[in-house]
Amino acid sequence: MDKSKMFILWFDQLNNDDVPYVGGKNASLGEMYVNLTSKGIKVPNGFALTAYAYRYFLEKAGIKEQIKQILSDLNTHDIQNLSERGQKVRDTILRAEFPQELKNAILSAYRDLCGAYKRDRSDVDVAVRSSATAEDLPDASFAGQQETYLNIRGDFQVLEAVKKCIASLFTNRAISYRVDKGFDHFNIALSVGVQKMVRSDKACSGVMFSIDTESGFKDVVFITGSWGLGENIVQGAVNPDEYYVFKPTLKQGYKPVISKKIGTKELKMVYSFEGNKPTKNIVVPESERNKFVLNDEEILTLARWACIIEDHYSWKAGHFKPMDMEWAKDGETGELYIVQARPETVVSRKNRNILENYVLKQKGTIIVKGKSVGERIGSGEANIIKDVHDIGKFKKGQVLVTEMTDPDWEPIMKIASAIVTNRGGRTCHAAIISRELGIPCIVGTIDGTEKIKTGQQITVSCSEGDIGNVYDGILPYEIKKIDLQNMPRTKTKIMMNCGNPEEVFDLSFIPNDGVGLAREEFIIMSYIKAHPLALLHYNEQPPEIKKQIDEVSLGYDDKVKFFVDKLAQGIGMIAAAFYPKDVILRFSDFKTNEYANLIGGKAYEPKEDNPMIGWRGASRYYSEGYKEGFALECQAVLKVRNEYGLTNLKVMIPFCRTVEEGRRVLAEMEKHGLRKGENGLQVYVMCEIPSNVILSDQFSEIFDGFSIGSNDLTQLTLGLDRDSEIVAHIYDERNEAVKRLLKKVIADAKQYHRKIGICGQAPSDYPEFAQFLVECGIDSISLNPDTVIKTTLKIKETEDRLGIQ
Repeated sequence: MDKSKMFILWFDQLNNDDVPYVGGKNASLGEMYVNLTSKGIKVPNGFALTAYAYRYFLEKAGIKEQIKQILSDLNTHDIQNLSERGQKVRDTILRAEFPQELKNAILSAYRDLCGAYKRDRSDVDVAVRSSATAEDLPDASFAGQQETYLNIRGDFQVLEAVKKCIASLFTNRAISYRVDKGFDHFNIALSVGVQKMVRSDKACSGVMFSIDTESGFKDVVFITGSWGLGENIVQGAVNPDEYYVFKPTLKQGYKPVISKKIGTKELKMVYSFEGNKPTKNIVVPESERNKFVLNDEEILTLARWACIIEDHYSWKAGHFKPMDMEWAKDGETGELYIVQARPETVVSRKNRNILENYVLKQKGTIIVKGKSVGERIGSGEANIIKDVHDIGKFKKGQVLVTEMTDPDWEPIMKIASAIVTNRGGRTCHAAIISRELGIPCIVGTIDGTEKIKTGQQITVSCSEGDIGNVYDGILPYEIKKIDLQNMPRTKTKIMMNCGNPEEVFDLSFIPNDGVGLAREEFIIMSYIKAHPLALLHYNEQPPEIKKQIDEVSLGYDDKVKFFVDKLAQGIGMIAAAFYPKDVILRFSDFKTNEYANLIGGKAYEPKEDNPMIGWRGASRYYSEGYKEGFALECQAVLKVRNEYGLTNLKVMIPFCRTVEEGRRVLAEMEKHGLRKGENGLQVYVMCEIPSNVILSDQFSEIFDGFSIGSNDLTQLTLGLDRDSEIVAHIYDERNEAVKRLLKKVIADAKQYHRKIGICGQAPSDYPEFAQFLVECGIDSISLNPDTVIKTTLKIKETEDRLGIQ
C-alpha cells in the first residue's frame, strides 16, 4: 500500500484493495462513493482515518498495555464492574496525545476538505463517524456501537471528535457486545470517517432499508424520515414518517409508493452555535409536524437508490444482500444524499422454511399501545427506568419500560423479556436491537412510562399486526411452529382472505396461490374513517365533522385525494405482498348502518329495518345516492393498477342481485377508467344470492368468474338472519340445500368456462366442507390465514383419493 495512504484514504480515491485498511461501514461508504456516484447517487465526499492509524495511535501513545490491564478483571455481567472499567479505558484514550505525524495527517486532510468546498480553510462543517469491522458482520448488527459527531468545525474540534470516536470503541455496550460475540478487543479494526455535512438541519433526514424490517419481505424499500438531522430517528427521540415502495414495479418504471404514514416528529435536531454543543433539539411547530417530510418524487428517488445499492452489494457478495442506509436532504440545495450504508443482518437471515406464530390464548385489558417490533410475545414484571444511570436496578426477565434507548442501555436490553418505549419508530435503536435479540418490543407508546407501573405484571404482544398491545397481567400464549418444506402442493388453488394491510407481508410467507378475497372495509374503517361523501362535500360539513376529518387526514388538504390515496395504498400493500399472484378485491360491502358509523356518515345513509338485505353492494354503485363515492373506489383501483403497476389486482362486485344490475355497475366502472379486459382487468361477481346460481349462465356472459360467498348464500337460501341468535342453530353452510346450489354453480361455471372459487367462512371452519368443494371441481378455495395449513392437508388427501393430479 502507498505510504501516503497509511493514515488517510479519501472516499473518492478508495478502491477495493484499500477496504481492509479502512474497515467497517466507512469502507462501504468510500467504496459506494466510487462505484455508485456514477449511477446518480449523491454521496458527500470525505476521508477515512484508517484502521492502521487507529492501531498506530494505541502503540505510539503507549496505552495499549494500560487498556489490557484495566480490562484484565472485566465482568460484563456485573454492570458496575463493566461501567467502571469502560470509563477508565475511555479516559485513558482521551488523555493520550496523538503522535505528531498522525495529527498532521488528519489536519492536512481536513484542510484539503475545507478547500474543496471553498470555505475558510479551518471551519468547514463535517460529520465524524466511527466504524469497527465487528459492527456489521453477517451475524452481528448492533446499531450505534461507536459514536458519530455532527457539525464539527475547526482543527481542535476535528481532533477531539476523532479521539472520541476511537474512545467509543470501548463504550460499555461495545465492550459487552464483543464479549458476547467472542471478539478479541484488540483484533477489531476501527476507522474514523470525516465527511462534509449535509445541511439536513434545514430540511430532513432518515433511515432506509431495502427490505421490510419486521417481516423480512424482500420486495419493498422501507423509508423513515423526520425534520432535521438524522440522529433523532436513530436514537428513537421522534416518531418519524414511514413510507413503503414496491421494488419490482419500481424497476419497471412505475411509481409504487404503496404506503405513507405521517409521524408526530415533535423534535428537530439543528446546528447549535452556543457553547460547546454542536447540535441541539428544538420543538417542531404543529404545522410542520402535520406535513410529510418527503414528496412522492423524493420517496421514489431514495427507493431507486436503495435498489441500486442493494443490487451492487448483492452482486459483490454473490448473493442477496439487503441494505440498511441513512439518507439526508440538504436544505440549502434541495438535494438528497446517502450518508451511510451497511448490510441488514437480522430479518434477512431468518429461516423462512419454519413458520413461527405466537398466539395469545386470551385477551385482557390493554394498558397502552404502540408500534410493534417483531411478532413475538413476552411477559414479566415491569421496571420503569427513565435514566441510563439507573440500569443497575434492572433484573433479568423484567420488562424494560423507558422513554427511549440508546446503545448505553444494551447491557440490560439483552436480559429483558420485552421492551416498551414512549418514543421512537421502527428503525430506532430500541427496534433494531430488539430484533437482533429476538425480544418483543413496542415503540412510540407516547405515555407508557406513565400508564405502566413499576412492579406491575404485564404482557407485551407484537403478534397482532402493526399495533403492539401491552396488556395488564400475565396472559397465556402458545408458539406454533410449522416446517413449510413438508407442505404438499395441491391442484386446487389455495388462496387467502385478507383485509388488514399491516399483516400481509407476514402472511405472504404462508404457502398460497394469492388472495381470493381482499376486503376494502378494513382499510376504510381503519385508515380513512370518514364517509366518502363527507370527504367529497367537505366544505358543506358542520364544524365538528370538519374537525374530525382534519384529524384523520393529516398531511392532506385535498380530502378526496386523501380517500383515494389511502384506499389505493391499503389495496396496494395487499397486491404487492402477493405479486404477481392474483389478488381479488371486493368493492366496499358496508351495510347502511355501518356506513353511517363513519365520520359524517349519518347525513348520507337511510335508516333501514334490515340493512343485511337492503341498500348494499352493487345497488349502491350506480345509485344517485352513492355513485360519486363509488367513483373514488374506482379511482383507487385505477391508481393501484396504472400508477403502482400492480396489474395482478382483479376486482369483484358483491351482492349483485340481477344481471341488469351487473351491467349498470360495469358501465359505472368504465366511466372511471376501469374497462373489463383492458390491461388484463378481470371482473368477478360474488355468488351469494340464489339468483346468482339460478342465472349463472347469464351472469357468465358479463363477468369473468364467480366467488362464492357462503355466508350470505346460506342466509338467503335458508331464509334466516345470520346475525340473529334466536335462529342461529339453523344456520349451517353444510345444509343440503346450500350444497346443492354450490354443486350446481360450480358445474355451470365449468360449462361456461368461467373461473369459480369460494371466499366464504365455511371452508375455514369445516375442513370436510372444503373436501366437498374439491369433489365438486372448484378452482380455488380462499381461507382465513390461520386455517391454510390444516385445510391444505385435508384438500391434498381428497385430491389423492380422487386421483386429481
